[in-house]
Amino acid sequence: MAVIRLYMTMSLDGYVTGPQDSPDTPMGIGGFRLFNWLDRRNAPGPSGQVYAEALATRALIAGRRTYEHADRWQGDHHDGVPIFVLTHDVPDDPPPGSVRYVTDVRECAAQARAAAGDGEVMVHGAGAAQALLRAGQLDELELHVVPVLLGQGRRLFDDLPAEHIELDPVRRLTTPQVEEPTQHVTHLRYRIRRP
Repeated sequence: MAVIRLYMTMSLDGYVTGPQDSPDTPMGIGGFRLFNWLDRRNAPGPSGQVYAEALATRALIAGRRTYEHADRWQGDHHDGVPIFVLTHDVPDDPPPGSVRYVTDVRECAAQARAAAGDGEVMVHGAGAAQALLRAGQLDELELHVVPVLLGQGRRLFDDLPAEHIELDPVRRLTTPQVEEPTQHVTHLRYRIRRP
């Protein structure tokens, strides 16, 4: 069965965007600082490895907010993989490319797993991640932790219920000190422990 893994860049204080994120300012004020590590996505080393793994996924689940803030990826996130947009309301306009709107989180996970086969499913968006986690459908977290404190914005885990969720560390990859310190990041992977 396909693994469903969240890929999320976040500040050390847990923010995935800066404040006032919108379709016009998708990462909010100062939020694009979180993506400086992607300048090294094609270079050898941890960031290149993690980026290549993300692009090898065979399906994508995104929350509607993330999907719209990313300008719908013009209907193709990477390599034409199926994109499942988790939403409360299906829009009237037909989705572009390989996009499918799904309103039920378990059905969304099932469709994405089926599409990925024996591969992996990438998850984007705090809302989608939290919904999948609450439904017991998220298997792993790949967190790209950037050494910056944004202080405000949208947090990754703000709306989870007050329950204890155990995580098993799988790996930690840290970029070496590079000439540009704003490209430094630690990639952490955790498996969600099932009761």
